[in-house]
Amino acid sequence: MQAALCGWSRRAPSPALLLLLSVARFCSPGGCAASTGEASQLSPYFGTKTRYEDVNPELQADPLWTQTHDEALPAGCTPLQMVGVIRHGTRYPTRKQIQKMKKVHRLIGTGGGSQSALVRDLRDWHMWYDDWMDGQLVRKGQQDMELLATRLSASFPALLTKDRFRHRQMQFITSSKHRCVDSAKAFIRGLSLKFQGQQGASEGDLQDAPGSEPVINDYLMRFFDHCEKFVTYIEENDTAMHQVDAFKEGPEMKRVLEKMAALLDVPMKDLNADLAQVAFFTCSFELAINSVISPWCSVFDEEDSKVLEYLNDLKQYWKRGYGYDINSRASCVLFQDIFKHLDRAVAESKSSQPITAPVVLQFGHAETLQPLLVLMGLFKDEEPLNASNFAKQSDRRFRSGRIVPYASNLVFVLYHCEQVHSHDAEYQVQMLLNEKSLPFPQSGKSVASYQDLKAHYIDLLQGCNLKEECALVKINNTSVDEL
Repeated sequence: MQAALCGWSRRAPSPALLLLLSVARFCSPGGCAASTGEASQLSPYFGTKTRYEDVNPELQADPLWTQTHDEALPAGCTPLQMVGVIRHGTRYPTRKQIQKMKKVHRLIGTGGGSQSALVRDLRDWHMWYDDWMDGQLVRKGQQDMELLATRLSASFPALLTKDRFRHRQMQFITSSKHRCVDSAKAFIRGLSLKFQGQQGASEGDLQDAPGSEPVINDYLMRFFDHCEKFVTYIEENDTAMHQVDAFKEGPEMKRVLEKMAALLDVPMKDLNADLAQVAFFTCSFELAINSVISPWCSVFDEEDSKVLEYLNDLKQYWKRGYGYDINSRASCVLFQDIFKHLDRAVAESKSSQPITAPVVLQFGHAETLQPLLVLMGLFKDEEPLNASNFAKQSDRRFRSGRIVPYASNLVFVLYHCEQVHSHDAEYQVQMLLNEKSLPFPQSGKSVASYQDLKAHYIDLLQGCNLKEECALVKINNTSVDEL
């Protein structure tokens, strides 16, 4: 992974946060379990269903651990602005996933006469997920956001301040999906809890602050829905995922299904890759939502998990990653919007004006963040991921679980630096992924001058027009491989 680990530092929680951190049990219709932070041996392979604390394991011991980010900065640098894109927190399965979960559970219940302990445990497991849940944010997902807000405000106390929160100097933008709106509100609540612990802050004063409600903007946060080329050639094209489909029928997946059929005493013909994957994800949902190591986790071993992770990564690669250019080019509207905010802050700083929006945070999906990272050239492997090179890609950079887990976040921090020898270096930028410094692809360094960064991405800033990128090609027999 390209993100380098920075130093961590401990900040004392405010009194208002102690109540949040005292919640030691997560409850659901399926029961309650102590939140021990325990990880399954399968945890590294859950892809986009990965818990944030499995990417940042320090948080399992202490959810308020924060990192320092100023080691690589020149002397005399002051943060001017933070612009970030944040994925929603932990959620329920979608309706489609729940239907598949019910199907595989029924399959075990009507299987052969196996009396193995695992089969008995799976038959006794309570299928508590229901269609109404359909991807909604869970309590753990709210906590993901509340704690992220606390840590970011501790890491950048000069940016995320009580006065700026009260005086409408923080912008919160979100996708229209409930899990994103609720994530933005939970983040805002996290800031409110943090500021309540500061002298002179009252709960009503902060919660009723102007601008404390997020603004919905699907054009930015769900740009893929507004890109006709992507919708037509990728989203609605049955052949676009041919590498994924081929891997589902390949030898690696066949071995997983054979082992699964034998272990569960069900006919091989009744299983397929989709059911195996949803059984695998049931383990991840139980762990992420309730901190439970469920019987579903015992269906698979580490070898199986690597195969199922690759299946998930293949889908991400060909639908949201480097597989087709339109996947990432559709995100240029979001990329340019980020730099629009940074440009404005630089211009205001140069003219000695106060920064209009010192904090701009946008809440979306893995499908929002992954294409943006690809557009910037991050986590790119020398060879494309395909159905036939599973073994060769064991050390791949493109691993969605390490890049876009629940609550994943990409943050740009703009600094004004006074003690620099070059005028071009007066404004510096850091890029953080999941609260860790992310080296810039053009230099491999964790800090870049803003001018150099813009020069590196000049083609995207000036030559990536969403209307032109997303216009359908008016020729016959267009191959999806040409996109």
